[in-house]
Amino acid sequence: MRRCLGLLIIVLVTIASLATPAWADNTPLQSAHYKFNESVVGGSGLDQESSNSYQLGELIGDIGVGNSTSSNFQLNAGFDTTDDPALTFIVDNSAINFPDFSATAASVTTSTFEVIDYTSYGYIVQIYGSPPTNGSHVITPMSTTGVSQAGVEQFGINLVANASPVAIGADPDNGLFGVGEASTNYSTANNYRYVSGETIADGPKSSGNTIYTISYIVNVTSLTPGGQYVSNQTLVCIGTY
Repeated sequence: MRRCLGLLIIVLVTIASLATPAWADNTPLQSAHYKFNESVVGGSGLDQESSNSYQLGELIGDIGVGNSTSSNFQLNAGFDTTDDPALTFIVDNSAINFPDFSATAASVTTSTFEVIDYTSYGYIVQIYGSPPTNGSHVITPMSTTGVSQAGVEQFGINLVANASPVAIGADPDNGLFGVGEASTNYSTANNYRYVSGETIADGPKSSGNTIYTISYIVNVTSLTPGGQYVSNQTLVCIGTY
């Protein structure tokens, strides 16, 4: 019986030491007595109308409804926000199991992770680690992108929806205002690859939540040694400013 336990370990990296571009002026309007962190010009704002029993806040535009986007920039309407960049990275299931390996059909499984990228210039997600290993025997990782082949030792992944070797996986789910995408080597349906250290996903600009699904496949031969196979991967999410 051949099984594989996959473990994903979260590593979050942000680049905090880069200087703010010279043209990006976030200086608040202020004097010796007043300061506006995020000023608004228009018919709405944070003015309060109140009496002893009631209070009204003008909140038009306050919730960030409305989105303008180009190939490099994205703007959400609203003013009650912070200008500090933030990168959120979540692995939804850190331990996964393959069904029993077989020389006649691929063994498949999936895991998911999420990225939210606020007010930066984008992010990348890289994967590091070993393919499934049992003692000294290592399932051959797919160093070139290719299709699943039953009866040939292979370990590979991608981040899109697939129909082969079975229906598995999903395209990146960008939900509300997400712009994430699977990277080039991992974005072709029914084609798989695994090279430790490669970028598997990226967001080209500030982005809402993106949910990624990693599809894993393992193929073995009739001579592949039986036993328990273990594979450990580390996902690294890096914000780019």
